[in-house]
Amino acid sequence: MRDLVEIGMGRTARRTYELDDINIVPSRRTRSSKEVSTAWQLDAYRFDIPLLAHPTDALVSPSFAVQLGKAGGLGVINGEGLWGRHADVDAEIERLVGIAESDPDPAAAIAHLQKLHAAPLQPDLLAAAIAQVRDAGVTTAVRVSPQNARALTPHLVKAGLDLLVVHGTIISAEHVAHGASEPLNLKTFISELDVPVVAGGVSDHRTALHLMRTGAAGVVVGYGSTAGATTTSEVLGIGVPMATAIADAAAARRDYLDETGGRYVHVIADGDIETSGDLAKAIACGADAAVLGAPLAVSAEAPGRGWYWPSASAHPSVPRGALLQVAYDERPSLDRVLTGPSDDPFGSLNLVGGLRRAMAKSGYSDLKEFQKVGLTVRA
Repeated sequence: MRDLVEIGMGRTARRTYELDDINIVPSRRTRSSKEVSTAWQLDAYRFDIPLLAHPTDALVSPSFAVQLGKAGGLGVINGEGLWGRHADVDAEIERLVGIAESDPDPAAAIAHLQKLHAAPLQPDLLAAAIAQVRDAGVTTAVRVSPQNARALTPHLVKAGLDLLVVHGTIISAEHVAHGASEPLNLKTFISELDVPVVAGGVSDHRTALHLMRTGAAGVVVGYGSTAGATTTSEVLGIGVPMATAIADAAAARRDYLDETGGRYVHVIADGDIETSGDLAKAIACGADAAVLGAPLAVSAEAPGRGWYWPSASAHPSVPRGALLQVAYDERPSLDRVLTGPSDDPFGSLNLVGGLRRAMAKSGYSDLKEFQKVGLTVRA
């Protein structure tokens, strides 16, 4: 039964929970972390670790996507970002970071980022970025917004895309765009594609179930919130705590599994995951994998030079995120961020190792089993 509270006369609200509000309860059997598998599969593509990189230019360049792919994860290139708009993105990011470092007003860097995104998209540049990832032998994934999905997807498919991510701050099964002749019907759109589609974000059972019914292979849950970086709650007043949002989407997955007689749609958590403990809790709540932004942006391979901003920061009229410095003089390698070794006692390094140890201490050998682990809520 849902826990409803009265917030005023005649107005009730549901009590919801953050990842920080819950704890994992170990079972009576433990095992070695070497006996634990973190592998998962999305459609025909298998990954050794349940991590996707947030599709922002601060994090995912073609070379970073290759590095993360070889490490077992998935880097998602922003199809509407700088890699499809400028020939020398590294130089543009260097100038952007210079503004962020020298100007105390955060609006100055955001204004320059908006200017960079005002340049026209060039399909040839996007094709070259996709080719660089494909030629390295790793899975290629590109993010498009619902507004631009129809226009950009044919170019991406022609370039050899493996996975398409239709991703926005909030997404529904039918998007009504200004000036469009008809809404984007995701069910029709997905049925006409030969590549699997991941769609999101969502935060409730009903919308997650609707997206699953479109034929999506995965549903992104959450709005990519990162402390100090995104401002969805501040700008839009929208937000659902991640523990509750993941659990609701996992319930929709079970309902859809029963409804279809066995079609499984992956739930991918995107928001408030900063440490290995947060990652473990997200899986325990029902996620199959997680999208990480700032935790990966500290790595030496990330193009943001120690700075991070979400993809929504560049919105031309309602930016929802500031540039945040996440690393300083010494930046760890991506391998160290993912698999250690770590000298940080707070869980920001060796993210996958921390997840494996949480699973082992709780007595579970794979991700699907770990979704059944017991949970408690802090008083």
